[in-house]
Amino acid sequence: MCAQYTHLLQSSHAQADPIPIQFEKMKFNLHNVKSTAGRLATLSELGHHGNISMESPGCTLYTRGGSAPNLSLTLLNGIEGVPPVTQIPIPTIVESQEVLSTLDQGVASFSGRPGTITYSCTQDPGQQSRSGYNDKNSVSVWTPAGRERLTIDRFLSLQEALQVDWMEALSDGDTPTGSMSKRIRKSVDRTLVYLDKCLDAKQSRQNLKDTTILGVIVGGDSLEERNRSVRETVKRPVGGFVLDGFHQGAMEDRTRWSIMESVLNEIPEDKPRFLPRVGRPDEVIQAVELGVDIFDSAFPFEVTERGCALVFSYHLDHPPSVNDEEVRHTLPASSSMTDTDGGNDWTTQCGENGEDGGRTMYEIKLSDQRYVEDFSTLVEGCECYCCVNHTKAYINHLINVKELLAGVLLMIHNFHHHFKFFQSIRQALQEGRMQELKEEIRKTR
Repeated sequence: MCAQYTHLLQSSHAQADPIPIQFEKMKFNLHNVKSTAGRLATLSELGHHGNISMESPGCTLYTRGGSAPNLSLTLLNGIEGVPPVTQIPIPTIVESQEVLSTLDQGVASFSGRPGTITYSCTQDPGQQSRSGYNDKNSVSVWTPAGRERLTIDRFLSLQEALQVDWMEALSDGDTPTGSMSKRIRKSVDRTLVYLDKCLDAKQSRQNLKDTTILGVIVGGDSLEERNRSVRETVKRPVGGFVLDGFHQGAMEDRTRWSIMESVLNEIPEDKPRFLPRVGRPDEVIQAVELGVDIFDSAFPFEVTERGCALVFSYHLDHPPSVNDEEVRHTLPASSSMTDTDGGNDWTTQCGENGEDGGRTMYEIKLSDQRYVEDFSTLVEGCECYCCVNHTKAYINHLINVKELLAGVLLMIHNFHHHFKFFQSIRQALQEGRMQELKEEIRKTR
């Protein structure tokens, strides 16, 4: 570790309600919750003027190149509960580096949302990462034009052009199941080297001095290396922690939840924890109970890309009408409706790894023939623009004639549904009703 960071270490843990802990320009206030697992918090004094706040558990706004998929700014602004933090996946913006550098106003202005908090991440949570392309000097990302190699110098130059508020440090998390222990060790070592270079750059580069740097926890399915990664990372003056490689399929389910719990127990309570590529409602709930604070919103984008609509119930009071039989009817024949292990992991896999496009049990496929003459709304009681104004039959028609409006309307609904879900999580934590929320979500199954 760079010696200059030793005196900056913070060891205090939050114990009362609320406890303001200052790091960078951001305050993270933990609140008490009523006899339930999980953390309720407020991130405040965000942005250049310190006038933005964010409640957690929450999610960021997933974008591609700074823009919400399928949506204009006007349509996005019409969605209730849009997060104040805009996520910028590097693969979707790296080709615009020259333009960003010339503009010299940062990606928030570039995307037309100058008042938003921006957060850059190395990989795109909305696409499958390719394995086997990182080396000792670079991390590979995949753009529409193909592979881009990010050396640490190029990565930092791009970050200067982006001028984001939160920056996920460059990391080498390419350790799929079956990786050799030597490869996993190298992953941790390289990630720590990249982190130190990012922290050095924060001190020396003008456009990075106000950027909060997030440390990335890697280590594949090795508990030993995961713990080494987190113990070394907490020694650095990072503003938060990103738990890389805990998405569906990254490792065997029991292993990933066990390792995640161990890692979270090692992380100080006074800084936010980010969990990328986890968006299914059952998995979000499980991660929240373990202590995760912030997720991305790539999941509703993936659902939209499948031509599907989120329909799971998340309301603690007066739930909207969700037809359980309808959901079952549209699932692939191979889908299981039972718990995977009868214990805490009550997730259900539906079409992962390509089968039926990866569709889950929390969505319906609007291209199905059964919706041709179904003139009901996607979710009865939903207040999004799509549900208020259109029917399943209309969306079915748009999809089947390949009309782009289908993706627009589904994106509006799925974002709205996802963002409101996180509001219910915070309500459940505040009122001590997490078990009720879990049971409500189960009804969709």
